[in-house]
Amino acid sequence: MSLLSTPFWEVFKASFSPGVWKAIWPAVLDTLYMTLIASVITLIFGLLLGIVMTLTSKDGLHPVRCFNAGMGWLINCLRSLPQMIMIILMIPVSRMVFGRSYGINACIIALSASCIPMYARIVQSSLLEIAKGKIEAAKSMGSSNTQTIVRVLLPETLPSLIRGFTVAVVAIISMTALAGSFGAGGIGDIAVRFGFQRFQHEVLFACVYVLVIMVQIIQFTGDFASKLILRKRHLI
Repeated sequence: MSLLSTPFWEVFKASFSPGVWKAIWPAVLDTLYMTLIASVITLIFGLLLGIVMTLTSKDGLHPVRCFNAGMGWLINCLRSLPQMIMIILMIPVSRMVFGRSYGINACIIALSASCIPMYARIVQSSLLEIAKGKIEAAKSMGSSNTQTIVRVLLPETLPSLIRGFTVAVVAIISMTALAGSFGAGGIGDIAVRFGFQRFQHEVLFACVYVLVIMVQIIQFTGDFASKLILRKRHLI
């Protein structure tokens, strides 16, 4: 039966039935697992790439123009790929690493590969906003490049980095739902197999609830942490 031909109120009430949520909870845990691991990988490698891109830029602490241009070109190429295409391209890599191209672990590679370039650009943009006077003051006091990064660049841009990471995590959650249609498991798999292919609309609605709640929690946490750091900085 089509979703448009089903009374909305009946589907809405059915989406809260215990039977629906009993089938969804394992998928929720799978989605949380994929999001957590992919977010950690994105944070580490995206932060490193963003710092390297900033350091090696024309006005950076250690300019290497050829390397910076090559890295920028590669990151732009990866960012230009839609999420669905990235999932397809990462299938051989997942098969090589995990021995299979489906499942929650295999999906993590595609999630990370898609979101690392995005977060790297966010990190780079945040670091480039720092006033050059602060960097020059740190260098004049004898700080090394590493000390300048740790003591000036990262602390000054921490609220912006947190907000950018929040955006990246939300993108990861969105991509896990898409990856479900490629055998990744999680909420996306339940929504496609049961909510769409088997016309169990109450399951589809329940999956939407879960995704909305997850995004709201992530967004609230990121905004709260960013504002808390700014508030403490103003009180010092």
